[in-house]
Formats: sequence, C-alpha cells, structure tokens
Amino acid sequence: MLVELRIRNVAVIDAVTLPLERGLNVLTGETGAGKSIIIGALGMLLGERTAADRVRSGTDRATVEGVFDVGGRPELRALLDERGIDADEQHLVLKREVGSNGRSRAWINGSAVTAALLADIGARLVSVHGQHDSRQLVDADHQRELLDAYVQATAARRRVADAHAQVVALRARERELEQRRLEATRRADYLRFVVREIDELQPTPGEDEALDADIRRLSHAEELQGLAAEAAAAITGDEHAALVRLGAVRRALVALTRIDPTIDRLQSGFDAAVYALDELAAELTEYAEAVEADPQRLRTLERRRDQLVGLMRKYGPTIDDVLAEGARARSELELVDGGTLDLAAIAVARAGAEGAFAEACAELTRLRVGGARQFERAVSELLPDLGMREGRVEVVLTPLDQGSATGAETVHIVATLNAGVEARPLSRIASGGELSRVMLALSTVLARLQQVPTLVFDEVDAGVGGAVAWQVGALMRRVASHHQVLAISHLAQIAARAHHHIVVHKSAVGTVTTSDTVVVTDEARIVEIARMLGGDADREVSRAHARELLSRGADETLPAVAGVSDGSPPRAATPRGGQRRGKPV
Repeated sequence: MLVELRIRNVAVIDAVTLPLERGLNVLTGETGAGKSIIIGALGMLLGERTAADRVRSGTDRATVEGVFDVGGRPELRALLDERGIDADEQHLVLKREVGSNGRSRAWINGSAVTAALLADIGARLVSVHGQHDSRQLVDADHQRELLDAYVQATAARRRVADAHAQVVALRARERELEQRRLEATRRADYLRFVVREIDELQPTPGEDEALDADIRRLSHAEELQGLAAEAAAAITGDEHAALVRLGAVRRALVALTRIDPTIDRLQSGFDAAVYALDELAAELTEYAEAVEADPQRLRTLERRRDQLVGLMRKYGPTIDDVLAEGARARSELELVDGGTLDLAAIAVARAGAEGAFAEACAELTRLRVGGARQFERAVSELLPDLGMREGRVEVVLTPLDQGSATGAETVHIVATLNAGVEARPLSRIASGGELSRVMLALSTVLARLQQVPTLVFDEVDAGVGGAVAWQVGALMRRVASHHQVLAISHLAQIAARAHHHIVVHKSAVGTVTTSDTVVVTDEARIVEIARMLGGDADREVSRAHARELLSRGADETLPAVAGVSDGSPPRAATPRGGQRRGKPV
C-alpha cells in the first residue's frame, strides 16, 4: 500500500508530505484548494506523461516521491531483481522528477529507471479511477475492456489479436501476389520480348566502357604505332638516342666513385634510371608491334556498341540498369508460370491461420459468455446500496459477421436503473450521478479481482448526495476491507466513513499562494465535516450533526488490507490539538 506521498514544487504546492493509512483515506478541502494537484502528482509518480508547466513557478524542478509497503509481494521484488533493482522485504520507493525544461527522470529505490518501467511498476501498486472513467463508461470499447478484465481474458485477448494479425498479413500477401500475377499475365508478351531482346545480346557489366576503349584504339591504330615507335627510337634508336648520350654520364660517375667511394649511391641511382629507360623502350616497341589496324574488327565493335546503346536507351541509362530490367522481367514471368503454386501455398497457410484465429475467438467467447452472467449479478447486487433499488445491468454479446482483433462479438452493457423501464444503453439512460454510481459499482467488482493494493477514487461521487452519498461511502469503506482506498470527495457523508481524513487547504506565504495538507482527527475533523455539510462550523448544531455522521461512519471496524503486512489499526493522529500537518519533503 502507499504509506507516504511526498510532493515538492508541483503547481502551487511548495512542499507536502501526505501520510496515508490502511483502509479508507479521504482527501477533502474547498474547491480549488489543490486536491486535483495531489492526484495529478500521484499520476506523475505512476509514469503518466507530464510537462514543464507542472513545475512550480520560480523553481527549476518538481519532484514526487512515494513510499510503498510491499510486504507480502514477493513477485514484485522478483520483478525488480530481474531488472537489477534492489528491493528490500518491506518498502519500495518510487521517485519522479520533472525539470522546468520538460525533461523527466525516474528512480526506483535509488536506481535510475525509464518512465516506461516506472509506469509498469506503478500500475502494479496503484489504480486510479476518476470522473473520466465515468464518461468512458458509455463507450463500447471500454465496456468490452471491463468485461474482459472481469473474466481475466488478457491472455485470450492477446491470442486473438496475434492470430488476427497473422490472418490479416497472409490475406494481404495473398491479395498482393494475386494482383502481381494478374498484372504480369497482362504484360506477359511485353516481358517475354524484354527478356528475349536482352538475352540475345547478353550484355555484361562494364562492357560498354571496354568497347569504347577498344574502338578508340582501333580508330587511332596508325597514330599509336607511330608515336610508340618514335618514343622507343628516342631512347635507343641511334647515336643521338637517350641511352647512348647517357654513356658520358656513366663514365663520369665511374671516375667520381673511384676517387670518392662514398658517392656510390649516385652510381646506383643512375643504373636504376638507365634500366628503367631500357624497359620503357622495350615496352614501347612491343606496344607498337601489337597495335594493328583492323577495319573489320573495328566495324564489328562499333556494331556491338550501337546494339548496346539501343538497349541502354530503352532500359538504361546504364548496362547495370539493362541487366536489372531483364531480371525484373524474368521475375514477373515466373509469377505467370509459378504464381499459382505460390498462391496455393499462401492459401494453405492462410487457412491454417484462420483456423487458429477461429479457435482463439471461440476461447475468448467462452470466457465472455461464461463470465457475463456472473458479472451482471455482481454489479447489479451493488446498485440497490447505491440508491438504485430497481437497478440492474446486463451484458449483451452480439456476434459479428466477421471476427476482429478484439474477438467474434461486440460487448455492450445495458442497464435498468428505474422500475418499469426496459434495459437501454448507458449513454441513453444515465445521468452524470447515475453513471458515477454505476462506475463505482463496476470498479468495486473489479477491485475484488485486482492484485493492485491501492485504489484511488477521484471525485467519483459527482452528482450524488443525501442518503445515496452515505451509501456510496459505505461501499467505499467496504472496498477498503481488501484494498487501501484514497477517495477525493466533497461529500461529508463519504468523509465521515473514512479511517483516515486529510484536508487540503490553500495559504499565502507573503505574496505566494501554496497548498498544504493537514491530517484531522477529533475536534478538527468535526469542524471539517461541519464545513462540508454546508453549515456554520462554529455553531453547535452543525457540529452535532457532524458528530452524528462520524459516529455512524465509525460503526464498522477496520479489517486488514490485502497485501499489507501488519495488522495494526490506523496510526493515531495527534491526540491533543486534533490535527497533524503534512511534513515538508
């Protein structure tokens, strides 16, 4: 359960520590005092998306920290241990920080974690129900989610969704292949022409560049021969050739080396140069002899080049593009010849997937049908206690012509909230107050199945009052027999039922407004209940009425809360003075 909530620099809150107890905790205060800010801060702690505007003006960061008693939750400690987070036997500390720049950080027991992991762990600790849930109640998808949660169909729903995704993917693949096969069939003659034209020439990568080089050499064969022979003759041809004239250099170097042997490296360099020139002359001579004018070969190469250019104009602009176009044409033709076999294989796979989908849907339907009547009875039994004596709900399951990712039927909750009226959809019969009470009944039923130890009801009593409000409070107190409950309320009838009462109020420190919390007991609690009743809290008649409500509300004893390790009663508040102020973070 949530033992303590510490809030700092969130909206108008400077620093507040909210101590919570087992059983029913009620948070009250004037409109605008900051109750919704506290719930918003709790949502921030549980991993909800948040923004920089949540940070108190004039500060650089907002922080929320929650201390949870996780005694008796070994599976939670094991989950954290898998993620490398230390968790002791008794307590777990979650912390969230949001900077004025919008950046967010989170920790669990001092270890930095992602917001996603914080949300995952938070969802296992606290479940928040608010007025928004009441508005969602008229939505068919939300109603389906409620029934599936009641019949514990999470795994079955996942199997249905996975099987449906597989069927959709195979059907799409089948349609795509069939469309491609039809298209290829229409283009078959053209595709065969493309393949035949390219295969007849059998172009190779880079062939066009090689042809250009060969044609250029053959076109200038005589010029190339002359230039090569002229260069070779300049090196070795006659007495004026380079190698002959270098003889004088050789003789001089030999004489120098005899006198000064240290310059023999110059002789070595000269010899290397002469050798290189000799090699160059030999290669030039060989090249000149190899180059041969061949008009017939030149014409053959030019004709081949013209053919390749024609292909590149059609399918290019490069030889690689031509080859790729040929491969594509062959691939499409394979669809014409072998596409039927591929389609048959996909059809077999699709039929198998459709069978698996049908089985998954049938399993989910069995769960829904089997649990729907129990769900109806469980919710309907609570409605009379909420001021709807003739109230009852029914679950209508309507088969679909074709299953979807959520199953083979639609789920609608219809209700009769008054005598003599036939069952109708909630969106057509329920007032805001009636919706809130139906939602509270649904939340109560689902709470019995949830392992989440702490439930938060954020003004779900909107639109109710009088005796009905008293019954709503009784139901919340009943839920608190197996869950820790935190209820935000404006109704004295609900606050009087609380085991632990916290008041939120605004105060001014200089020119700055801030929200603060006070745990009230004894006379201070009587004053708050009297204020909530709408009377003058200073008048004895108002206080007497408040005392009567508190006396009636305290008739029920406080049982143990599921998932809480100790069995002691709620902590006593300050015995004298009647109130305990929230501590700063």
